[in-house]
Amino acid sequence: MSAAKRTTACLLVALGALLIVMAALIPTYTLNRLAKTPLDLEITTIATSQPGEDSLVLDSRSLASPDGAAKIDTDVPIISQRFVTVEDPSGAAEMTIQAGQTLRRGDRDTAAGVLTASIDRVTIDRRSGEPVAANPNGSIAVTATKDGASVADPVQHVGLQYRFPIGTEKKTYPYFDLNARKTYDIDFIEETSIKGMRVYHFQQSIPVTDMWNVVQAASNKLTLPATKWGLEGDAPVTMTRYYTNTRDVWVEPETGTVVKGGERIHLYYARNGDKPDVTALKSHIVFDDKTVDSQMAVAQESIDKLSVFGRTVPIALGVLGVFAFIAGAALGFTGAANPARSQRNPNRNPSRPVPDPVGVHRATDDPVTEKIEILKNS
Repeated sequence: MSAAKRTTACLLVALGALLIVMAALIPTYTLNRLAKTPLDLEITTIATSQPGEDSLVLDSRSLASPDGAAKIDTDVPIISQRFVTVEDPSGAAEMTIQAGQTLRRGDRDTAAGVLTASIDRVTIDRRSGEPVAANPNGSIAVTATKDGASVADPVQHVGLQYRFPIGTEKKTYPYFDLNARKTYDIDFIEETSIKGMRVYHFQQSIPVTDMWNVVQAASNKLTLPATKWGLEGDAPVTMTRYYTNTRDVWVEPETGTVVKGGERIHLYYARNGDKPDVTALKSHIVFDDKTVDSQMAVAQESIDKLSVFGRTVPIALGVLGVFAFIAGAALGFTGAANPARSQRNPNRNPSRPVPDPVGVHRATDDPVTEKIEILKNS
């Protein structure tokens, strides 16, 4: 085999082996980096009350009025808006998510229509979506100073909240509820589809929660005349605000993206949590179509990246590697199979006989011996 062919064969075999190794390693190496929540995350979600269903709101102005009982407005359009960003500290493995959320009535201007507002911060693992083990790992602000600055309370978050793990499974997960500031199970319900995208439906039930025990804010415990609560008599009656909820989320399982979400939220005042006296808020709010489409686009972009680097690129490299390896091996084998031919002297005349090795003569080739007589002088 010539030196050039030998070099080419070796290079092809080496290249083939390299490509095959790369095809095996790329899914693990690349997916470890792609299968994380991006640090440039910036998402706005909007959920609205569902037409044809109860949407009740306590008119706060009626509580301040000197006359008459508390008034409950019906068919109130409710809008829940959440803006999620990434804040410091954030890095390769962990990230801090900040979510500013407002719940307001859509029939009044922004300032007058706000029912609740909160700022939630939590540091999570970028792959699993679980909060980190640090204590505290987050904070929640629902009150503000006289100057309007939010007052954040340290809160230990446990369980999922803003996203599910990469490769979400059909099982029960712990899920943190912002209002109750507690973690409850969120159960897998079914596999279904939204606009052609495969999703997992999960549901969580929040039991009746005494909000005064969660946050001792003025609105969570009120003492007003009995008539204001719609009760008989003039004696003051203290009512506590209670909260319960049923939460539904639809998750794209490959990426853990929450494509759609909904809540059947119920806030009410009562002397006893088992028996509501006055409704504060009752509505079924669900992501609007624009939000669903936006979340689907986020999920699809991540799916495409995972598919390219997890399947397409490794398969292509593997095929090329096998071809290169086979071509190099075949070239080397073909050249090695005919070593004598490659060593022949191209200047030799094929009609001439090949001489025997030095020092060896065949008897049949020896010339005829002639006997010579030497005469002696007599």
